[in-house]
Amino acid sequence: MTTTLHGMDELKQWLTKNNGQHIGYSDWHLVDQAQIDLFAEATGDHQWIHVDVERAAKSPFGSTIAHGYLTLSLIPPLLHDVYDVKNLNFAVNYGCNRVRFPAPVKVNSKVRLGCSLVSMEDVAGGIQSVVDITIEAEGEEKPRCVAQVVYRYYD
Repeated sequence: MTTTLHGMDELKQWLTKNNGQHIGYSDWHLVDQAQIDLFAEATGDHQWIHVDVERAAKSPFGSTIAHGYLTLSLIPPLLHDVYDVKNLNFAVNYGCNRVRFPAPVKVNSKVRLGCSLVSMEDVAGGIQSVVDITIEAEGEEKPRCVAQVVYRYYD
């Protein structure tokens, strides 16, 4: 269930309350071949392990796999399943402190995002939050992506 926050004051109170805490999971998202192919088209990365279904079936993975950066790109929409901030001037993805892909996302996997708030601080004109992200695949023990992302929110 999405936590909806309205404005900078509510966001700041929520971040302060949840600082250092696990804050939730997204819904499950199916990563199918159509999404992988669209990502390949958008990025120009047509490596066979992503787009050649027949050849990838003979790989150690037994199927095509999503691009690591496709998995990373799922963070913003999946994070909105956990919390969403309304009534701000704007918010920006300020970057990543670290990103790793411990295991691939196989085609037709369902993935979800879990997140914990690492820190929050005031910055000129706004608030900065640092969030630990884990993307996991349904039925799999090893995470597919672990990242620490930084967001800035401005009133």
